[in-house]
Amino acid sequence: MSRLAFRAAAAVVGVALLGAYLTAALFVADLLRAAWAARPDLPALLALAAAVALGSAYLSYRLGTAQVLANLEGDRVPRRRASDLHRRIDALAARMEVERPDLYVTDARAPNAFAVGSGTTGGALVIDRSLFRLLSPREIEAILAHELAHLETNDGFAIAMADGVGRVLVGFATVLALPALLALSGLAAASAWIRGRPGDRSGPFARLHRALAGALFAGFVLATLVTRSRSRKREFAADDRAAEVTGDPIALARALRRIERATDPSWPLAPFSAHKRTDGAAERWLSTHPSTDERVERLRERAESEGPTRRIPAGPSGATGGRGRSRR
Repeated sequence: MSRLAFRAAAAVVGVALLGAYLTAALFVADLLRAAWAARPDLPALLALAAAVALGSAYLSYRLGTAQVLANLEGDRVPRRRASDLHRRIDALAARMEVERPDLYVTDARAPNAFAVGSGTTGGALVIDRSLFRLLSPREIEAILAHELAHLETNDGFAIAMADGVGRVLVGFATVLALPALLALSGLAAASAWIRGRPGDRSGPFARLHRALAGALFAGFVLATLVTRSRSRKREFAADDRAAEVTGDPIALARALRRIERATDPSWPLAPFSAHKRTDGAAERWLSTHPSTDERVERLRERAESEGPTRRIPAGPSGATGGRGRSRR
């Protein structure tokens, strides 16, 4: 095929692509205009948008909680099988005035514990079996208090709702920007074909498309960072509440260190499923938990301010100065 024939064919393809993309953009724009024309007055519209955002976030939270419990590789533990553990949970729940959660024991690959549900309507406390071999009774109690603190303030619900609302808002923005995204994508593809360089995406329309898509992605990242920041603050708050209830901040600090050691790949007995520790800023920002070092240091300072100092367990490297991701 001669160069002139190729350019002519490429131009035809470019015009066809432009027509297809613009048709799709106009169709979506017409749908949005129709929806806008049928809108209620502003207060009702805002109420409807809030209801959609909150409702979808709540539904996602409920379904996610149910799925977590359904996928557990463990069983609900009745009182007769672990009477001492149940008594500890009863005492802590009474002290913290939370509805007593159901107890589940799992057989995961890494020592962990977490709580799901609400402290007012009942929740679930999930403990990996390896923690009973790894931690002392006082340390187990500290971990239980930490998890009950999350139930006490409904942290899981609040964080899930904030995350869900943020995602819904970014989704709304993406839908509103969809006609522009389609139009810019068509213009970028058409101009490249017409210039005879189908794979070239360096033109102005392509740059505008990337800028708009990047702004939407930045909104998603920002919503995620805000939620993760809130989650890390709630971990500190749960540590403080556990230390207050048990009166033994060092027990929680020791438990956190033991769990960190058991889940660090550099530790000889670490499970294969553990994640590698990192000092990367992006991972710290996206983490739901503060580093173990930060948490242990806060607990050590609390113990020193409340009474005689106790020995703080060293980190995986043999000192408390290294950074590590919390598994709890």
